[in-house]
Amino acid sequence: MLSEKIGRIQSPKIIRIGGGVAKEVADVLKQLSLSRPLIVTDKNLVELGHVDLVLAILEKYNILWTIFDDVVEDPTDQCVDAGLEVFNSGSFDCVIGLGGGSPMDTAKAISFMSVNNGHVRDYKSPNQIDLCGPPVILIPTTGGTGSELTRWCVITDTKNTEKYNLSGLACVATAALIDWTLTTTKPWRITADTAVDSLTHAIEAYVSKKAFEYTDAFALAAMPAIVENVRIACNEPENADARKNLMLAASQAGMAFSNSSVALVHGMSRPIGAHFHVTHGLSNAMLLPKVTEFSIKGNEERYATCARVMKWAVENDNDDTACSKLIENLFILNEDLKVPSPRNLGHSADYDLLKLMASQALASGSPQNNPRVPTEKQIIQLYQKIWE
Repeated sequence: MLSEKIGRIQSPKIIRIGGGVAKEVADVLKQLSLSRPLIVTDKNLVELGHVDLVLAILEKYNILWTIFDDVVEDPTDQCVDAGLEVFNSGSFDCVIGLGGGSPMDTAKAISFMSVNNGHVRDYKSPNQIDLCGPPVILIPTTGGTGSELTRWCVITDTKNTEKYNLSGLACVATAALIDWTLTTTKPWRITADTAVDSLTHAIEAYVSKKAFEYTDAFALAAMPAIVENVRIACNEPENADARKNLMLAASQAGMAFSNSSVALVHGMSRPIGAHFHVTHGLSNAMLLPKVTEFSIKGNEERYATCARVMKWAVENDNDDTACSKLIENLFILNEDLKVPSPRNLGHSADYDLLKLMASQALASGSPQNNPRVPTEKQIIQLYQKIWE
């Protein structure tokens, strides 16, 4: 018998999914009675032409727009402040976030900080930001972050060298346009890392102490789609089926973790990003096999189900065998996707830094959702193993 849990679900008002759906941006603005967007993106996406696609649609329908394209990877509080200054200098009635997690999270933060006082760090989790700013329309260009469907965004604090979560109604997009055709230009490394990010979302959402039936359905659908398509998408970047399947799985995983939360991998991942500027998906990939190996004892049944649904274990495998196959295949996946260790990238960390990172990981709240909740000492030991 399933234990009774109260599900609290937050999602965008409008979700449109499919090849070419980004071209419906003007229709969505009209549906929401909006007409003056600030487009938040980065210079790379401008160069790739994705921004021009959206601008052409807006111009066709005589919609005035302004671009803020100074978003940086792992967006900082300074990046949010710069975008907020642009927003406050115009008569904008909405924000369009176009890109991966960085532009989308920046767009969310610009929106809610336009109506909330203080500094963005004042609202970090466990605070809930429920005073909503102007509508946010998100158009993802990677199949990984899931930010377009979540109640979360992540900002890096330049003063305290910390990546922190922000969450609440104000972090939920008003509309999401999920168009897989925008992902075909993504290179191997980004394709691989964003896919493993999605896989981490799905696995952690399923084993989270806050999981419930609604989130389980999304997580269990996402896992097999990711592992069956990520290698194909990396090797055949314009493979339509693989890209479409990864994008849908990223959205499913986003809905799962947005409403059941992530766990230890994400808690440990953010400090790696903050201190070493390793991209979020890559730091998740570095951690996923070892952290899963540590966590399995907390809920062998759920981890075994993960292995079975991804066809890494068969139905008549007992839970112990299935869990062993899960760990084995996560390591194989990292090897196939050429995931480096922090040391391979030239990053070194002494004990004091690892202790600070462990403290920051625990302070994020995510490790408390893990099936096996670690101590600070155990997190330090896990970091040491990752570096080795």
